[in-house]
Amino acid sequence: MDTSAPIKVYMTRKLIGVEPDDTIKRACELMVQFDIGSLVVVEGGDVVGFFTKSDVIRRVVIPGRPNTTPVREIMTRDLITVDANTPLGDVLDLMAKKGIKHMLVSEGSRIVGIFSLRDLLTASRRRLETAIAAE
Repeated sequence: MDTSAPIKVYMTRKLIGVEPDDTIKRACELMVQFDIGSLVVVEGGDVVGFFTKSDVIRRVVIPGRPNTTPVREIMTRDLITVDANTPLGDVLDLMAKKGIKHMLVSEGSRIVGIFSLRDLLTASRRRLETAIAAE
């Protein structure tokens, strides 16, 4: 794995999102449908928050909130982003330091993708498959 390669090489460009007034139930249904662990929260075309499986556990299940609660009440508002040209190694260091599994990727002020530890595993698997096929 080339840790000096820009994160845009490894990120997922397709973002799945919800609106702030969507229910937690709707958000969770989307995460199950697309087999993902996070969603962007979009309002008026702008990313205004982030919603993860961890948010569900910490802010819904444990406190006993109903699944009809709007996403806006539990989403993460302080977004941590990295520029698309940030090296993979730097992104991994930041994720470890912050204790997060997902990182929003930006170009300028626009969110253009997401990087998760799953993306790293997928890239590693592809590299291994390529190496095996070359033998």
